[in-house]
Amino acid sequence: MRKIIAVYIMANYRNGTLYTGVTSHLAQRVLIHKMKLSKKSFTALYQCTMLVFYEEHTSIKQAIMREKNIKAGSRKEKLMLIETMNPAWRDLFDEINVF
Repeated sequence: MRKIIAVYIMANYRNGTLYTGVTSHLAQRVLIHKMKLSKKSFTALYQCTMLVFYEEHTSIKQAIMREKNIKAGSRKEKLMLIETMNPAWRDLFDEINVF
């Protein structure tokens, strides 16, 4: 899997529950969410298995700052981010899961 440093948003369905995270290995991290390896995690409990938004960054520090910025924003702002990048709310996992 290609290493992608990113901030990302997972969802359970269109306009549903949202989870914002940051990682230095996006494809690997999304796969962990999809497989629900940690049964008590937020994404497993709320079935957030669709990658609906991500931004690539050049450093983990930059990605963490952006994650904090997104989390501090309103739900409306998060939905606008998703709609701008992914208006159909497709699962973007195949797009980033390049071996």
